[in-house]
Amino acid sequence: MPVLARQFVRKMRGGAQAHLLEAEDGRWYVVKFRNNPQGARILVNEMIASHLLRYLGIATPETAILSITQEFLERNSEVYLQLGSTRRAVEPGWHFGSCYPGDPARLAVYDFLPDTLVAQVANRSHFLGVLAADKWMGNVDARQSVYFRAQLGEWAAGAESPTPKVAFLAQMIDHGYAFGGPEWGFQDGPLHGLALRPVVYQEVRGWRDFEPWLERVATLPAELLDEARRRIPESWLDGDGDELDRLLEKLWQRRRQVADRIAECRQARPSWFPNWT
Repeated sequence: MPVLARQFVRKMRGGAQAHLLEAEDGRWYVVKFRNNPQGARILVNEMIASHLLRYLGIATPETAILSITQEFLERNSEVYLQLGSTRRAVEPGWHFGSCYPGDPARLAVYDFLPDTLVAQVANRSHFLGVLAADKWMGNVDARQSVYFRAQLGEWAAGAESPTPKVAFLAQMIDHGYAFGGPEWGFQDGPLHGLALRPVVYQEVRGWRDFEPWLERVATLPAELLDEARRRIPESWLDGDGDELDRLLEKLWQRRRQVADRIAECRQARPSWFPNWT
C-alpha cells in the first residue's frame, strides 16, 4: 500500500528535482514526482532497478510508493517543480520514494568522500556488483552512490551475528537512467555505469571479483521480472504498459551478456583496473 507523505524536509539536487519528505510510517524518502521534468518513466526505472539490485544483494535503499494529497500540497508550499522561470505544481497521487538511511537531522549522508575513505568503505565490493548490474540494465548514467557511517550489524545482510563495529557504508542510488532512461532502450556504451571514482576498481584482479553477481544475473528467475512489473502503478505508465513488457523481455535476453559488456569497459579504461591480470 502507498505511504502517506507527512512533511517537507528539503529539496534535493538533480534533474528530476526530487524532494526529501517525511512520511506517515516515520521514515524519510527521497521522492521523485510523477510529473518531474524527466518524465514518469524515470519512476518506473527506479522501481524496477531497485527491486533487481536488492535481489542481487547490492546495497540500495528500500523503496515505497508515496501518496501525496492535495491537502499535503496546501500545507507544504515548498513542494513544487521549477522549469526555468515557471513553477509546475506537483500532481496529487502516487510517486516514487527511495528510503533515506536515517533521520536527516541526525545522520550525515555524503555523496563524496576522499579516496582514502572510499578505500575503507566496508561494502566497496558492491561497486563491482552494481557495475555488472548496470551493464545488464543498460544504465546510461554514471554510477551514483551515497555514504554514511553505521554499525555494520544493522546493515550487513546475512551477518551471522551483530557487531558494534562502525564503518562507512555505500548505498547505490539514482537508477532513473537504467534501461536508457526515458528512451527505454539499451545503448551499450563502454563507459556507461562506471563510478566516478576509479579507486573502487583498484583491487580487481579478475573475473572472480565480480562474483556472485555475474552468476546471480545469469541465473535470475524469470518470476523476478514479473514481480518487478507488478510493482508499477498504472498511473505511471500512461499507456506504455506493452512497451514496458517488451523492454523487460529484452532485459531477460541480455542476462548472459554482462561479462562482454564489462570486458568492453575494461578495454576502454584499462588504467581504472590496474591490477587485473
